[in-house]
Amino acid sequence: MEQEIIRPMERQDVNRVHAIECTCFRSPWSKLALLGELRNDVAHYLVLVADGVIAGYGGMWVLFEEAHITNVAILPEYRQNGRGKRLMLAMMQHAYQRGAEKMTLEVREGNTIARHLYERLGFEQNGFRPGYYADTGEGALLLWNNDIKQTIDRERQDT
Repeated sequence: MEQEIIRPMERQDVNRVHAIECTCFRSPWSKLALLGELRNDVAHYLVLVADGVIAGYGGMWVLFEEAHITNVAILPEYRQNGRGKRLMLAMMQHAYQRGAEKMTLEVREGNTIARHLYERLGFEQNGFRPGYYADTGEGALLLWNNDIKQTIDRERQDT
């Protein structure tokens, strides 16, 4: 049986998280940027560990009643097993415990898999940024979940 945990990111995780960034994104964050996030008081990063391997991570800024997702990534070989959903729910719970009531994120217009996940987790489009992604010129959908507690409670009942 596979063991899976979600825990806060630590300094020694940065190399692995950066490797995930490079695998999953055309314009990855640098190691320096990730290290900076560990020193940022409003930044919160979680890693998903499957069988002892960091298989994904998510980062967000929590400011007052809002959490802003900065990055979420699961390695391709670890996708399709509900890990993205579990990571997002852990981030919602983490944000809620720190006073957030709402959560926002940007997602590539063409990333239909992520968009469907976010919709299932109560996110709704509330804006659009044309040409947001410099690498492709693709637009970003601005998504909001205005009641993360409701989503957490609903998902808890469904399990």
